Amino acid sequence: MKKEPVFQRRFEDLKCCVIVPTYNNAHSLDSFLADLKLYTNHIIIINDGSTDATAEILEQHPKFHHKLHAENKGKGMALKTGFRYADELGYDYAITIDSDGQHYPDDLDVFLTELESKKEEDAELLLVGDRNMGRDGIPGKSSKGNRFSNFWFLVVTGIELYDTQSGYRLYPVKLINSLKLITWKFELEIEVLVKAAWKKAEVRNIPIKVLYQEGERVTHFRPFWDIVRIVLLYMWFVLVSFFYIHPRNKYQDFKNKGFKRFWREDIIKSQEPPHKKAAAIALGIFVGISPFWGIHTLLVFTLAAVFRLNKVIAFLFSNISIPPLIPFIIYASYQAGSLITGKGFDWDLKLHKFDSGTDVFMGLWQYIMGSFALAIVMAISLWIVFYFLFSVFNQKQVVKP
Repeated sequence: MKKEPVFQRRFEDLKCCVIVPTYNNAHSLDSFLADLKLYTNHIIIINDGSTDATAEILEQHPKFHHKLHAENKGKGMALKTGFRYADELGYDYAITIDSDGQHYPDDLDVFLTELESKKEEDAELLLVGDRNMGRDGIPGKSSKGNRFSNFWFLVVTGIELYDTQSGYRLYPVKLINSLKLITWKFELEIEVLVKAAWKKAEVRNIPIKVLYQEGERVTHFRPFWDIVRIVLLYMWFVLVSFFYIHPRNKYQDFKNKGFKRFWREDIIKSQEPPHKKAAAIALGIFVGISPFWGIHTLLVFTLAAVFRLNKVIAFLFSNISIPPLIPFIIYASYQAGSLITGKGFDWDLKLHKFDSGTDVFMGLWQYIMGSFALAIVMAISLWIVFYFLFSVFNQKQVVKP
């Protein structure tokens, strides 16, 4: 049954197209395109330097828009070519789909329906197909790689996705073309997700079907080098997000709202239960007092993501280690270390006591031991205090008419 007229109008109304990057997928390309054109003719195909029968197959589909790379440049470059061409043709959105037979063209309806329901909202919408990677039949290496990517995406953006590596996606074309993208292979799909999220796009999953047929599906993903590039990319994103993006966003929120409103809306009225809000404060205090100078921000956001705690609260309280308080923290940590090592409190801290390498080492060890002890005691104490305060406040909110 031909579905094109109904879907064609939907694609036209939404100014949406389909982008198909393909490289040496001749075995599945013809049947895939035959299914795809049942839904729309708004299709852009990028032949990324294929050396098989791809060119001959594409000649049988002259109604589609075609772009050719004379040599293989990588999936990322093919996608960038597709996004630029989609903009030239006047499209606002593009759905990308792989040509290896993994994805079902009838899931285009899922993307269009979601786009239609969100069309009037201000935030740009970027949808990623969720392949339900935890189900039976999904290769273990694919599932593990996806979990790795999902975790670090959460760390650097604060957004939880269940599938960050699916190639079946809906993109806002103009936003994507405005991004400064530096990668050119599979890792570009992660780069786009992260940078779009940093630009305040609404990035989320929608469920899709997927077909895995080991032995039939041709993949050009190289396990070692492509994983290395993805890891290096996330390492860069971690540095940028922890030392620029996250602090900038929290500072802007704090500046725009003021302390009272920020405290009321982002902390007191946070949806987390009292024990989790108190735990976020305790985490921030622990990290702020700990001796990991220089990586407090990195550490607090990573641990907040691991334990699923409020990053805003944890980051705010980790700033206990601001310059005016640093000497007091170091001094208190050193005294706590003196107590732990059985020396008792030593109020007389004179530099002449550190007149040898051994003395310096022992003094440093005493500070580190005391720092962790002080961090643990302060974190536990403040968890108890704030758990009580948040519990009382929540009860007042419940009984308030």
